[in-house]
Amino acid sequence: MMLYKRTFLLSILAMSCFTLNSSEAIERKDVIERMKKLRPSDLVILIRKPDLGGEYVLGMYSVEKDELDPDLRRFKLWQESFDDLNIYSETVRCSPDEPIRVKRDATSIYVRRLNPGGEVTKVNQEDHLVWWAACEPGLAGADPTTLRQAALARGYTTGLVEYQEVLRAPRRR
Repeated sequence: MMLYKRTFLLSILAMSCFTLNSSEAIERKDVIERMKKLRPSDLVILIRKPDLGGEYVLGMYSVEKDELDPDLRRFKLWQESFDDLNIYSETVRCSPDEPIRVKRDATSIYVRRLNPGGEVTKVNQEDHLVWWAACEPGLAGADPTTLRQAALARGYTTGLVEYQEVLRAPRRR
């Protein structure tokens, strides 16, 4: 219930800049600053680093196990920069046979097969941080390059081939 209230409040705040007349309009940066102050209480910061003009923050909250598939996790990803704030709904599969992250943008769905405990590069680091945080919350924020033994202890081979499928996303209405 709390999640719905927070989402509703964030929606109202975001819409307020569009509903006021021009003399009362709230600037985009003011709306973003207000929303940053309303970070979810269960937000776990995965990445915090200096960015052009400010700070970049990537966090995860509202992680839920699927009722029918115990290997599936759904969550919200909070992506914040000095001039923008995005909230994404994502999914990961925690299965040792098929560890996957599913990510979406306006035009595509990205299905990324991961290799927990395997090689981590700048290209796949975010995928591994997100996957570990969703599948093993006690390791959220840990450097994924140090988690080989944790992966082996949980039944992951650390020898899977990573790849990505890109699917065209259906239009949202």
